[in-house]
Amino acid sequence: MRADPRALRFGAAVTTLVLALVLVIGSPWLLAVQALAFALGVVWRSPYSLLFKAFVKSAPKETEDSRPPRFAQGVGLVFAVAGLIGYVAGITPLVFAATAAALLAAFLNAAFGFCLGCEMYLLIRRLLPAANMEVSQ
Repeated sequence: MRADPRALRFGAAVTTLVLALVLVIGSPWLLAVQALAFALGVVWRSPYSLLFKAFVKSAPKETEDSRPPRFAQGVGLVFAVAGLIGYVAGITPLVFAATAAALLAAFLNAAFGFCLGCEMYLLIRRLLPAANMEVSQ
């Protein structure tokens, strides 16, 4: 499956705004909504990319493999869930650290086109040659 890099960056920009709002207003419900968006991005498509496609009708000049961005969504999901656990357990530093880490990664993608989770995916693929053999067969 291929992904439109413009939609991915748009999704990262929306994610950046949502996570910044979570830090400013301290809403566990908003973080839960973002966690759901991450989960949908892992198993299907990000709702933010669907929003992008609803308004932008032009075809992308290029596409990219969707596996690294899906992995990145999974990493974001882990941080969002960690933040939610922090809210439930009353561990404020966990809330802020987990949310800020996800925010930083989303911001890097939105502002500079650098997908930290995608780079992690590629590094893992290089370090685990057995995973490369399974995918290529």
